[in-house]
Amino acid sequence: MEQGERYVDLHLHLDGALTPKIARRLAQIQKMELPEDEGELLRLLTVPEDCRSLNDFLKCFELPLSLMQTPEGLSEAVRLVGDTILSQGVVYAEIRFAPQLHCTKGMTQEDAVKAALEGMKRTKLKVNLILCCMRGQGNEAQNEETLHLARKYLVEDGGVVAIDLAGAEALFPTKNYEKLFEKAREAGIPFTIHAGEADGPESVRLAVTYGARRIGHGIRMGEDPEVVELVRKRGIFLETCPTSNRQTHAVEDMTKYPLREYLRQGILVTVNTDDMGIEGTTLAEEFRYVEELLHLTREEKRTLVSNAVEAAFTSPEVKAWLRKIL
Repeated sequence: MEQGERYVDLHLHLDGALTPKIARRLAQIQKMELPEDEGELLRLLTVPEDCRSLNDFLKCFELPLSLMQTPEGLSEAVRLVGDTILSQGVVYAEIRFAPQLHCTKGMTQEDAVKAALEGMKRTKLKVNLILCCMRGQGNEAQNEETLHLARKYLVEDGGVVAIDLAGAEALFPTKNYEKLFEKAREAGIPFTIHAGEADGPESVRLAVTYGARRIGHGIRMGEDPEVVELVRKRGIFLETCPTSNRQTHAVEDMTKYPLREYLRQGILVTVNTDDMGIEGTTLAEEFRYVEELLHLTREEKRTLVSNAVEAAFTSPEVKAWLRKIL
């Protein structure tokens, strides 16, 4: 993409978005110690070159999460991430986080949601929040609480706008969460689901069946043409994250990355960062990466940005504003 162009990031994990500069600021306000050596800090915050899977990738979140266990830390993280990506050309973002992962030092999930909302109001970027439920064992009550908070704080724009399901997809398959999303549907809560990343197309099919309006990643759905056709017919948006998919080995041969093929098949694809801090990327760099990798045309790039506007969990007024400036 050319200098000065603007972007929409719909798939951005707060705990994966901490750059060394942001991490040092969060440590400072909470009086926490971080390595003085920049190289050492960078190694702690970014994915190792020998990362072999999504499960390895998820280990990188330990330090970032430790910096967001107080209201001050969490609120400031949202503000700083928002301001940082604004400086990188992003004009609208949906920042997602799991409230249940911010409760190790006394915060409740609701405290975490309130802190994130406070930080959201202080960033200069136009931001909405997505609350993540987590794949796992024995955390059913925590996921139910996240769902309850999403219902309580749900707005069309300017706050919590949706929920998500994140975590180790292959270890805790999508089929385990049917009842959770049945309750989300009944409550009128929009949702996206991580699917078709570490697990195959059946995970995507189930997510669509449950009522997901968007799919996080979805990159492996091409293994089953029937699932591709289901996604196309239903008008489901894909939140693709190319650098992430390369680093987690969701796609082994990136020359065969299916983004462009999905576009040609009429799939509503978007491009996002996923975890910009852990991956060492920006949304502008993601677009440059897929442009060089797949030889995208300018019209295809415009379609990707336009799809992101239409996919956003926000009001018609905000979408109209985004169409105008983009």
